[in-house]
Amino acid sequence: MSAIIEQAMRRAQAQPDTAPEAVAEPVAQPGPLSVRLLDTGSADRARWDAFVAACPDATFFHRSGWRRVIEEAFGHRTWFFLAERDGAIEGVLPLAQIRSRLFGHSLVALPFCVYGGVAALCDAARAALDAEALQLAASLNVGHLEYRNYAPAHPGDPAWLGKDLYVTFRKEISGDDEANMNAIPRKQRAMVRKGIKLGLAGEVDQHVDRFFVAYANSVHRLGTPVFSKKYFRLLKEEFGDDCEVRVIVQGEGAEKRLVAGVLSFFFRDEVLPYYGGGMPIARDVAGNDFMYWNLMQASAAKGCRLFDFGRSKRGTGAFDFKKNWGFTAQPLPYEYRLVASTDLPDVNPLNPKYQLFIKLWQKLPLSLANALGPHIVKDLG
Repeated sequence: MSAIIEQAMRRAQAQPDTAPEAVAEPVAQPGPLSVRLLDTGSADRARWDAFVAACPDATFFHRSGWRRVIEEAFGHRTWFFLAERDGAIEGVLPLAQIRSRLFGHSLVALPFCVYGGVAALCDAARAALDAEALQLAASLNVGHLEYRNYAPAHPGDPAWLGKDLYVTFRKEISGDDEANMNAIPRKQRAMVRKGIKLGLAGEVDQHVDRFFVAYANSVHRLGTPVFSKKYFRLLKEEFGDDCEVRVIVQGEGAEKRLVAGVLSFFFRDEVLPYYGGGMPIARDVAGNDFMYWNLMQASAAKGCRLFDFGRSKRGTGAFDFKKNWGFTAQPLPYEYRLVASTDLPDVNPLNPKYQLFIKLWQKLPLSLANALGPHIVKDLG
């Protein structure tokens, strides 16, 4: 019997393997790319903001919260487009319309923001969002479509025009206070040390009241219309801890006095001081120099490794101030697509036709300037 079993086993081992071959699963093809508007629901906003946090092209100014801020603070219409495929976002483009008899009709990505334009992971998403923006601009018959790019988006395309007006100042910082201090050029470093010697100190507020006083005083002296306090409150409400309100004071108790204030944004490992201003005393006590040092010091301690001094126009005091801090100017390649207009926009304080307005504005009582300013500045973008 054992011999029979052994023969059977040998015959089975000699038989070829007749098991059916495994069939490879078909590779799923990616679905079509579609463009739609951001939904008002919190889930859609969370997906948008998660994409912005991860997308290399995106900035703080691509966050979904800007829709609420712009609509409620200024009353402008917004369109926040997203491109998605198979349920995943591949690109975003926030847009807002400004329609003004004084300053023209435009569609901008994004007004009141220094960076903007399309943030996308692929060329297909960029092209789809571009097409949506151009179609919207044509339907609204705006003068121009504007992208506030941080990097060129349409190099060599003659349909997109540029202006050599704005630059930004960005610089790496370390977690070492001494290294950051020594990186400041000697003259400005002496001003920072002057503020320290005079007992200036920084305080973080959860409201915008003290900051607004310093800011409003400062822009009035410059002859610039002031933003409303409501705008700053909305920024703080919408962005929470990512929007810090810091004031610089001198003295203690009843002797404490406000010197300066700055409202800053935090994004990834970057800090961006965005709105700032000082009281008249700030010049005497190096208040502004100390303020930015105090912010840099606190930001480095919480892990920030890039200090973004923000946008400035060439030929201005702000440009010189930032350059004197050792920051290198980096051109901002903003792009303009003319729609109904035949000329590029020129709405900025350096335009000679606004010089008389600036001089008259500086002579207004501060209370009147604060009351009138928000009605003008909302259309400047």
